[in-house]
Amino acid sequence: MDNKRNIIMAVLLTGIILFGWPMLMEQFFPDMANKNEVVEQNNAPANDQASGNTASPAIVPATGNTDISTGAASDKIRPLAEVLPESPRILIETPRLKGSINLKGGRIDDLTLTDHSVDMSKDSEPVRLFSPSGTENAYFSRFGWAGEGVAVPDDNTIWTPDGSKLTPETPVTLKWSNETGQTYAIKLSVDSDYLITAEQSVTNRGENAIALKPYGLINRKRDLNNIPRAEASTWTIHSGPIGVFEGAANYDVDYENLAGEEPGFFVRMFGTSAVAGTNSYDKDVSWLGFTDKYWLGALIPDNISDVDAKFRSGGGDIFQAEIAKKNPQIIGQGQQLKTTTRLFAGAKENAVLVKYQEDYGIINLDRAIDWGWFYWFEKPLFYLLNWLFQLVGNFGVAIILMTFIVRGIMFPIAQKQFASMAQMRAVQPKMKAIQEKHKDDKQQQQQEIMKLYKDEKVNPLAGCLPIFLQIPIFFALYKVLMLSIEMRHQPFILWIKDLSAPDPLTPVNLFGLLPFDPPSFLAVGILPILMGITMHLQFKLNPAPMDPMQKQIFSIMPWILVFIMAPFAAGLQLYWTVSNILTIAQQKWLYSRHPQMKEMMAKEAEEKARKAEADKAGA
Repeated sequence: MDNKRNIIMAVLLTGIILFGWPMLMEQFFPDMANKNEVVEQNNAPANDQASGNTASPAIVPATGNTDISTGAASDKIRPLAEVLPESPRILIETPRLKGSINLKGGRIDDLTLTDHSVDMSKDSEPVRLFSPSGTENAYFSRFGWAGEGVAVPDDNTIWTPDGSKLTPETPVTLKWSNETGQTYAIKLSVDSDYLITAEQSVTNRGENAIALKPYGLINRKRDLNNIPRAEASTWTIHSGPIGVFEGAANYDVDYENLAGEEPGFFVRMFGTSAVAGTNSYDKDVSWLGFTDKYWLGALIPDNISDVDAKFRSGGGDIFQAEIAKKNPQIIGQGQQLKTTTRLFAGAKENAVLVKYQEDYGIINLDRAIDWGWFYWFEKPLFYLLNWLFQLVGNFGVAIILMTFIVRGIMFPIAQKQFASMAQMRAVQPKMKAIQEKHKDDKQQQQQEIMKLYKDEKVNPLAGCLPIFLQIPIFFALYKVLMLSIEMRHQPFILWIKDLSAPDPLTPVNLFGLLPFDPPSFLAVGILPILMGITMHLQFKLNPAPMDPMQKQIFSIMPWILVFIMAPFAAGLQLYWTVSNILTIAQQKWLYSRHPQMKEMMAKEAEEKARKAEADKAGA
């Protein structure tokens, strides 16, 4: 009996620690959670150029690494409206993207996602993904060539376009020529979703052969001390550098790793292969870039086996992801070299990621969504939830229907668990009698209890396995509901306007009647309160622990979880509340059919009636 309760307590307390500790650290100890303890970087300076081998006496040496793009770190932060007009631009306009290309440097540095708004207000602006250097959240991509002994376009090059607008119907080619006969061109095309294709070409009309390394990069400014909580990387949701190398998704690298800062608690606990400064990959680079919870900017090479990739820090708050050809490409006199790279810049919508994965053979692009350990189980749950949403048109109703389905699948397992609990609860009066009789002889007490289990055919551990089986299911649902951009800004009923955000209605300010916003750790909404009440009722149906300390812990645990779950998405709170209600209904139905429980419940009802009569007579 004690072993069983200890196991259950260990599971519940582990869940509280894993789900609640990161939130508590951020709420009460933000300085510790964002501790900036700088360690020595092991990378060479970003501007170092590697010397290359000359292929023949007639070839100009042209090798080297791409530099960290300049400007973002040193520029004074200015408003976007002030920065955008400072350089010549051509427009980007698609059904889902809007922005412009900076002709100075050939940067794609102005992109908004027209289908996704910042918040739920009517006048909300669309989500901005890319921003130019000099703005608060500078984030851009560009394509170029690295070389020595030959002039190549750089951040200050002014490109000449052959059109004024990039659309799915009208690609645009940017051109620039140097004084020694080389003409560089980048043909940009875009589809109706989030994929931009860059076809780089260089034509050599000079007197000598040249060697160049085509590359692509994504550069991002990220203030590690000012990352919004919703966008911060946690142990369950990765945000930051990401890629697929040798067929496997890599979530090991964080901004803190690259900046040389002390890694977080869970990074230290679970380990990481990332190092400070630079992380390089030279085998089967499928794609790499930077991810947020819902958004992604990623470079996708056309030939995964012929590129090197890097994540690195430029110092301060500048980070870069880049790909480049493994070896310099020789371009003889009168010859042309072409290289194709794709840029994904948009929302991590599962259907779009899977479509690109299938159409272009991009390996594991859908792993840009950090599904985690239970990927094989989470994807079917996601497809089920999305199908239900398409069927009923309300994500909250879809979550409720999915809860019924999940509980239905788990019904036989739960029945065994509840049957075991019913048996344990039915023999509790006899156990109490044994404990009273042998309270001074623990060994005899244990022997008598074991004999009671044998006589009554009770297995105290029979209810533990179903609990362990339900843990991965709950965790998988947690990941699906937390990661699904499809649930973002989806309303349910009445006051719940966004199922991806916490329940906004709290009794602390009398449901908004008092003119103040309570601190986040006190802003407990209606759904988490209902979740706590239903969990309390569920615990009341379970066998009461014999140990007073355990009994006290179980009595306060639902209310602790109320505060832990309050900052989580309302969709997750809704699932847990409905699941508790269904569990209570199933448990009461089974208890009503269990012979010993029927007798015990009848006796309890008679006892309550007698007590009520006695109280009435005494009054």
